[in-house]
Amino acid sequence: MFVSIITLFPQFFDPIISSSILKRAQDNKKLKFRLINLRDYGIGKHKIVDDKPYGGGTGMILRVDVIDKAIAAARRKSKKEAVILLDPKGKLFKQEVAEELSNFEHLILVCGHYEGFDARIHNLADYEISIGDYILSGGEIPAMIIVDTVARLVPGVLEKEAVAIESFSRGRHGRILEYPQYTRPQVFKGKKVPSVLLSGNLKRIENYRASEAKKLTRKKRPDLI
Repeated sequence: MFVSIITLFPQFFDPIISSSILKRAQDNKKLKFRLINLRDYGIGKHKIVDDKPYGGGTGMILRVDVIDKAIAAARRKSKKEAVILLDPKGKLFKQEVAEELSNFEHLILVCGHYEGFDARIHNLADYEISIGDYILSGGEIPAMIIVDTVARLVPGVLEKEAVAIESFSRGRHGRILEYPQYTRPQVFKGKKVPSVLLSGNLKRIENYRASEAKKLTRKKRPDLI
């Protein structure tokens, strides 16, 4: 997968894409990133990317002509390409959205900043995505979240089983929370690892984990049941 990120602050992404799973994915040729500085497509000598809103109001609005040029420069003429606008008014980002995005060959993420986008910019996007019902200073953090979530689902980045049994992944019982897990020590401050996990009986362990996953989901996220 190829990921292009249009942003006014490309330096924000260096620590993220140069570490851990994302770095290994690049080393293994499963992912490739391109950071595009929106300022490079700004207007005039001062590379202006925003302007005052028509009708008055506070803050500055990102210009549609500047964003349009940046998106055009990012395109790779792939049939499986999607432009994603990071916007608090967009569709709420969930695991099923990440699964859908992982099927594309090229994602173009557009990070907003300042007071928002010219409304005509929405016509340039295939997806408008929000990571939650709150406001951030820009789209960089949402872009990082989407990149990390989608990258885990790209074939070959992680073992298939590792992403198949995680919370919110589609399983036999729907998109529920993952079962509780334990490791050494067997006893810690009087609390013991459940004996069934030490039994070696794989069928019992599987049934126990399924039961605990549903129990945990009912307690913490009943909306998923």
